[in-house]
Amino acid sequence: MRQTLIALSLGAAVSFGLAGCNNADESSSVSQKNIISASVEPNKAEAETKTESEKLNEWFEIKYEEEVMMSPIQLTFLGRKERYGELDDLSEKSDLKQYQWKKQTVEEMKSTFDYDKLNEAAKLSYDLWNYQFQQMEDGKKFIRHAYIFEQMNGTHSFLPTLMMQFHKVEEESDMQAYVSRLSAIGRGMNQLIDRAMVIAEGGVRPPKFAYEIVTKEAKEIISGKPFDNAEKDSSLLADAKTKVAALVAAEKIDQARADELVAAVSKALSESFGPSYQRLISYLEKDIVNASKEPQGVHALPDGVAFYENLLKRNTTTNMTADEVHNLGLAEVKRIRTLMEQIKVADGFEGTLQEYFAFIRDSKDDPRFYFDNNDEGRQGYIDEATAAIENIKKELPNYFGILPKADLEVKRVESFREQDGAPQHYYPGTPDGSRPGIYYAHLSDMATMPKNELEVIAYHEGLPGHHMQIAIAQELEGIPTFRTQAGFTAYVEGWALYSEALAKEMPNTFETLNSDFGRLGSEIWRAIRLVVDTGLHHKGWSMQQAVDFFSQNSPAPLGTIETEIRRYLVIPGQATSYKVGMIDIQRLRKLAETELGEAFDIKAYHDTILDGGALPLSLLERKVKAWIAEVKSQAKAA
Repeated sequence: MRQTLIALSLGAAVSFGLAGCNNADESSSVSQKNIISASVEPNKAEAETKTESEKLNEWFEIKYEEEVMMSPIQLTFLGRKERYGELDDLSEKSDLKQYQWKKQTVEEMKSTFDYDKLNEAAKLSYDLWNYQFQQMEDGKKFIRHAYIFEQMNGTHSFLPTLMMQFHKVEEESDMQAYVSRLSAIGRGMNQLIDRAMVIAEGGVRPPKFAYEIVTKEAKEIISGKPFDNAEKDSSLLADAKTKVAALVAAEKIDQARADELVAAVSKALSESFGPSYQRLISYLEKDIVNASKEPQGVHALPDGVAFYENLLKRNTTTNMTADEVHNLGLAEVKRIRTLMEQIKVADGFEGTLQEYFAFIRDSKDDPRFYFDNNDEGRQGYIDEATAAIENIKKELPNYFGILPKADLEVKRVESFREQDGAPQHYYPGTPDGSRPGIYYAHLSDMATMPKNELEVIAYHEGLPGHHMQIAIAQELEGIPTFRTQAGFTAYVEGWALYSEALAKEMPNTFETLNSDFGRLGSEIWRAIRLVVDTGLHHKGWSMQQAVDFFSQNSPAPLGTIETEIRRYLVIPGQATSYKVGMIDIQRLRKLAETELGEAFDIKAYHDTILDGGALPLSLLERKVKAWIAEVKSQAKAA
């Protein structure tokens, strides 16, 4: 479901777009009206024959539809056009209202349904719904700890992306909704600015660098016509003109109407959208003097220790302490360094591992390690990433019974939100496949995009990583719809990191020492995160301490490392989820292999992980153990 600012304050892993939904469009799901009619006026004989699990699943569909209708943004991500000209209410009051709604649904669920009468699948759904609420309950007291405007998940850059990439225009009415939504963004941005001001009064501000980056991005968003006298159109106006021109080409409007629509877009940008961004810039430029000059972890915030404990619990879906996470990271860094040493020796490099790191970093003009820092090099990156994904597609049927139907595209990040060395990321497609999943890459500085990491990142963001897991979740049938769009960072990112190691098991991958070293570089990167995130937010490390530890244990370019540390500072706790989730999925696989012996089927194991949507690690373990027991039972019966 949509990512509320309660979720943002808890350091949620993903932007609005990552948590996609399945079977929610009107053509493929049971409509809310029909579900409600069936539940309010049921045929008596039919109602008496329904099991408790069937009744609960019908109830989930009603509640899912109620919840998704609260968010015009989420509806758009689902490819639906209800409330198409609107934007979510981004006020604190709205978040608390949604929290209260969720609380009431849990109370209703517990009073209406007999848990003991549910089958195992329904019990899992019941527990998941309750778990989601418990996360909201635990995080509610930290609602004013959110960094509203920061450079990673900032709504200021997300909203233009929403309009340009996800607000599709196929009819004149869609363009009218586009105009209306642009005006609504002005209202939403003002709500967020108001929240940021209240939060700042309570002593919670992001580091100074976040002010600087967000200010720069906001200025770029309102650069060009109609915001100033520049000859060039702003990104949004250019996008609107392209969409209007497509309507003319399709003969759905004439040129006179097209001119009217473009004029309406310009007016909405000038009178609502633009002023809200100018207000944001003015606020940031005024308040930056109050931000700490030296970046600090959340331990320095009011009630920061408890806040970070909550973030770790939310992001790892475990009860691991900060010290336990830190020590796990240290152990993993040590283990992976040993493997890197082996590749260094095999490559014939005679210096230390640290010198090997430096050799890779300093070889920016060597085509073995980096693309040219020009448009040809950027296209080369996109082409090779696409080729890696196409290559591994051929092997997937040997490792998975369930395969995604949705397509995947590799794209460069839009210029107004592109950052040198920022991490690649994934946006899901629509459940009906009308919009493909998108793997985005920041390509503004190719010196921060080493070739040896291209292949492993393509597997992480694309196949068999994020795209595969999220697309399959959206396409699932036979489970409550809310489960097809659930998002738990430890599961989602744990799966993507597990996929990197899984790809190594497949033929025709990581065929060079350079690419295999890149795979280890990616894994140690996630192990370093455990150390650095807890170091910054629990142990009081400075940014320089974090940079030093990272650079001592990774060949990543310094610019990338500094960008990463800035990321951990503004979305605390999130970076710990990757390794914790990966290790747990590997642990469960080892358990299954040991318990089942020759009966273990890798395809069945992966399907068990993926065929129920994202889960907290405790519920995932329960699901895997139930599958193990079922396989044993079937083998015994046979």
